Amino acid sequence: MQKEYYEVKRVLVLVLALNLLVALMKFFFGLLANSLSMMADAAHSLFDSTSNIIGLVGISFAYKPPDEDHPYGHEKIESFATLIIALLLILTSFGILKGAFDRVLNPVTPEITSAAFAVMAFTVVVNVLVSSYENRRGLELGSRILVTDSLHTRSDILTSLSVIIGLFAVRAGYPVVDTALALFIGAYIAKTGYRIIKDSCLVLCDASPLDEKDVKSIARSVSGVRSCHKVRTRGWGSNIYVDLHMLVDPDMHVKEAHDLTEKLEERLKEEFKGIKDVIVHIEPDD
Repeated sequence: MQKEYYEVKRVLVLVLALNLLVALMKFFFGLLANSLSMMADAAHSLFDSTSNIIGLVGISFAYKPPDEDHPYGHEKIESFATLIIALLLILTSFGILKGAFDRVLNPVTPEITSAAFAVMAFTVVVNVLVSSYENRRGLELGSRILVTDSLHTRSDILTSLSVIIGLFAVRAGYPVVDTALALFIGAYIAKTGYRIIKDSCLVLCDASPLDEKDVKSIARSVSGVRSCHKVRTRGWGSNIYVDLHMLVDPDMHVKEAHDLTEKLEERLKEEFKGIKDVIVHIEPDD
């Protein structure tokens, strides 16, 4: 648990530093160019930095070991943290949309420079590398924070590419494209926030991460298991809990039944990566 915590923390700190660098570059050159879409993209990147900080605070609690009052651990705090991140993401989108609508009422023509193009191209490359790295490490470590945060960074790639297109359009004499792209970016960020809220709520409400039919199929493939029912699963990533009722020969010895449950648990953990614990209730198949 502690090793995973330090690994996740190390990734978040690295991503935080890169997000701050990218956000400052976008904002500075966007301000010079008076480009609303570029500054909106900078706000998105700055928000990513905020989400990194929330993630760091969240994992400091989420990775605490189980205790007397929390026998299942504190992993759900990570989902609470992602929920906060998503809500802030939606608030950010509202700010961007408001700025875009204000620009519609009071049009301003951006002054695009070659430096603005260079900065946006550089940030796209950085975001592609960061998103891929963060998502890969998140899946390896079973960290919801890292996977969620990688979605933010991935959305930065799309918005940055759209900003580059907008810069070309402004240079070609179509300044309205800059405002239109700011509207698109705001809407896209809001959609990403909604998706994260939905996924976080599923975890917090103990939605089943595994298909019941798949669990039953694996259980029935174990020699000695006649059938199973009342399959329940909850959790996410590397913290999935499973409990089920297993039907066996009514004349089976207690020791044999115990060995069978261990074999079933081992089989389930082989098939479904991320299972932390399996509770089996044994019933006679009369």
